Amino acid sequence: MKGLPSRVVPRFFAPGQLSLGAEIDLPERAARHCAVLRLRRGAAVVLFNGEGGEFSAELTGISRGAARAYLISRQAPERESPLAIALAQCLSSGDRMDATLQKSTELGVSKIVPIASERSIVKLSSDRADKRVAHWRNVVIAACEQCGRNHIPEVAAIIGFDAFLGQAATDGLRLLLAPDADRGLKQLEPHGKVTLLVGPEGGLAPEERQRAEASGFVPVRFGPRVLRTETAPLAAIAAMQAMWGDC
Repeated sequence: MKGLPSRVVPRFFAPGQLSLGAEIDLPERAARHCAVLRLRRGAAVVLFNGEGGEFSAELTGISRGAARAYLISRQAPERESPLAIALAQCLSSGDRMDATLQKSTELGVSKIVPIASERSIVKLSSDRADKRVAHWRNVVIAACEQCGRNHIPEVAAIIGFDAFLGQAATDGLRLLLAPDADRGLKQLEPHGKVTLLVGPEGGLAPEERQRAEASGFVPVRFGPRVLRTETAPLAAIAAMQAMWGDC
């Protein structure tokens, strides 16, 4: 593995205990990915379990739907932002939600809360909601594998709008993206913790916005343009990371 740039070595999430010198079975998802990449025995990989740190490893066996790896060494690179951002994203339709979760993970959010709001086009039964959240968690894991993060952001269960307001963190900044707000991010004082609330297609219903503001959320705009629900959080997160985080 010496001399190989880490960016070209495939990274896989392997939940559970990882220790030097151990030989482990990779999760089925990672094993399938190894097959797709046509990796062979002896190939270098990087494994992480979401608890911090990562392991350089070598594949010791690979077959259809199964793979094993030997853990050679441990590194502890720190790739988490000092700015803790919780993204409270109202449900959006199609692939928009997947893209939002994927890119916000790459940009460093620490938590994602999917919210069923009045204008959310997507309406899910309890069973479908559980399956969708499981899918989103896999989207976030894949994003961590790609971007090098060794901590997996939490993806909460889907929650109703008022229930979210009742349990949202009270410490740190509580921001609501609104194109008609009278202040922008530059007018805010730097902070180490932010909860960012973003509406669905069409924005929040007027009554929802009123309740959010009454709960302490401060409306902020992001320039004079109206951004799509999948664009707005990513632009805001990138800007906050540049001003207060690690960019």
